[in-house]
Amino acid sequence: MSAEGRLVLCADDDEDILSLVSLRLRRAGFDVATATDGEEAVQIARSRRPALAVLDVMMPRRTGYQVLEELRGDESLRDIKVILLSARVQESDVARGLDAGADAYLAKPFKAQELVAKIEELLGSGASPEPAGN
Repeated sequence: MSAEGRLVLCADDDEDILSLVSLRLRRAGFDVATATDGEEAVQIARSRRPALAVLDVMMPRRTGYQVLEELRGDESLRDIKVILLSARVQESDVARGLDAGADAYLAKPFKAQELVAKIEELLGSGASPEPAGN
């Protein structure tokens, strides 16, 4: 996979989650761009064209749903894979995310290893280079 194909955009207003996810993805061999709100996430998506975006559902300035809607509505961005993260895990919440075009919906709290595995699956890049157990 090309270097461009390994760029992941992570957007979350919780700095601790953002740091953890970024660290784990970098260890797994991904390039990572981060955003702390939905508006910044859209700007980064437009300028950097990531292969995949990990979006918190509840963010300031634009929710993960709104960012997803913008990505899916833009011809040049609609192929970006999207994983939504949320503490809201009612069946209706998950259905809303998937119906809006998300490729996956993960419940918080989540295991970083689970997120990396889902990203690898969606990007079709095989097993993570990160050793098991880290």
